[in-house]
Amino acid sequence: MSAKHFFADTPGVVVLSLESLVARNPHLALDHPNKVVYHKAHDPKKVVLISGGGAGHEPAWSGYVGHGMLGAAVSGEVFASPSAKQIMAAIKQVPSDAGIILCITNYTGDNLHFGLAREKTVGLGYKIGMLRMSEDVGLGREQTENTGRRGLAGNMFVLKICGAAAAQDYSFEDCMKIGHAVNDNCGTIGSSLDYCHIPGRKHHEQLGADVYSVAQGIHNEPGLKELSPIPPAEELISSLLKYLLDPSDSDRNYVSYASDPTTALLINNFGGMSNFEVEALTTITLRTLKAEWSIVPQRIFVQCFETSLNAPGWSISLLNLSGISNTTSIPVNTLTSLLDSDTTAPCWPRNGYAHSPSSTFNPSAAKASSSTSSNTGPSVPTARLSSALRTASEALLAAEPDITHWDTQVGDGDCGEATSSIARGVLSTLDSSLPTNSRSSDDSIPLYPVLDALSDAVEETGGSLAAILAIYLAGFTSALRTTVSSSATTLDTGSIASAARTALDNLQGYTRARVGGRTVMDALIPFSEGLQSGSAREAVKRAEEGARKTEGMAAKYGRASYVGSERMGEKGKVPMDPGAWAAVVFLKGLVEGWEGSG
Repeated sequence: MSAKHFFADTPGVVVLSLESLVARNPHLALDHPNKVVYHKAHDPKKVVLISGGGAGHEPAWSGYVGHGMLGAAVSGEVFASPSAKQIMAAIKQVPSDAGIILCITNYTGDNLHFGLAREKTVGLGYKIGMLRMSEDVGLGREQTENTGRRGLAGNMFVLKICGAAAAQDYSFEDCMKIGHAVNDNCGTIGSSLDYCHIPGRKHHEQLGADVYSVAQGIHNEPGLKELSPIPPAEELISSLLKYLLDPSDSDRNYVSYASDPTTALLINNFGGMSNFEVEALTTITLRTLKAEWSIVPQRIFVQCFETSLNAPGWSISLLNLSGISNTTSIPVNTLTSLLDSDTTAPCWPRNGYAHSPSSTFNPSAAKASSSTSSNTGPSVPTARLSSALRTASEALLAAEPDITHWDTQVGDGDCGEATSSIARGVLSTLDSSLPTNSRSSDDSIPLYPVLDALSDAVEETGGSLAAILAIYLAGFTSALRTTVSSSATTLDTGSIASAARTALDNLQGYTRARVGGRTVMDALIPFSEGLQSGSAREAVKRAEEGARKTEGMAAKYGRASYVGSERMGEKGKVPMDPGAWAAVVFLKGLVEGWEGSG
């Protein structure tokens, strides 16, 4: 949990947040004193939905104001319900002759304040209803007997489907019926690694380093249980889905998903998770739903829907569209069209479910037909080539801790992971192309297919370092193909040096990095130039000298160039460039492995 904020406390911040939303969405307006965001072009002849709650859950609920969703949203202070006075102000901003529906999350404060506003509004002659949105399955029937289930991110399904129905002139009664059916056919279960931190608060609960919670509330309420250790994602998701789907759990089996239902999935980020991790969790959720429950959602929505400030958690909401159809007699395809219908609400995700035309492109055939040449190049001793590449790769894997440590100091820490991936890719290529246990010491193998496979292995790693090396290797191979006769059976050192020079010239057309820039080029350029002497060992020596000169050097290129000068300016404090050193380790291993097996 991060306890650091740019705002020392929360007073005044709620309005600042709402002002930003309205400033970039001209169809919205803000009632500043009452913290009400409303749709300026709402049609009073249509049913209007109004929702709201405490701040700190953004984009809920102000982010869902617009045609096809909410007419207005009311915000309280952080985790505090808005007052009845504020809610009355929202109702006055978006009056409706067709009827008003208050969509509230099922928490005590929201029930009381929205309830009071409703009573006052009824007394003024308005047609008004209340939808209590409550779909949490983490806390079962026994625990929620008196209060009812909590409202969580699955509530957004109510706002979207009901809001779309209202925009399409459904009656007040039909909108209410749809809203209840959506709520009754939805379940949500979540998990978090910690609680959120509220700016200005001195005391907060925290979970241990290897502890996670199940069914933690969005206001820092403790979850159903706290468990340790944190399991692999596959195990975690499998256990969460049992809370949501297990028909034998009579305490939580609120929704039946039998008979191959049409479903929609909503994955909510509590606010403190990276998109990178949430998307990966979504993929595992989809796989687990299919493998363990035979459920394949027809609609998938993933983002921050209802947050808990900066809590590092997420939740799964599953909506049974078939169940809604059974209750309302509305066809499933109509319900999905309501989900898909456009909205001007700024924070509802724009998912594209239109089917793209099928393609006749055949990747395998294209790959087979794209072979540049039948020239497989001169042959090289299989044992020596295998020894060189294996020695180099194993040396690179052994150097990973140092490379990672150095890159953590001056970059983003991924260089060690990238170089290890390259090494494993090379070893995998060797295992499939050069099985040494089946080769005699005098056996040989065509060179170019091996170089092509190695280039592919390096390229698949991704990242700048891999791209530079892949370009260099591809240029080297192309230069050999161009300059070495197709009838040649051996490869001389002059051809290797010439190809390396050409490859370097080609690479320098793609990057401005040169010697002195603190990059892999500080090793690669001296190496390529050193090969012109005819000695591979001399070339490696020059590469090592170039890499060592990067110690204490200010970076001109790459992520290290963003590191402050006070950190980069002291010799001895800043290590060698990790990419340059990785290249030296590999090249040195290559030469040693080749010569050692000769």
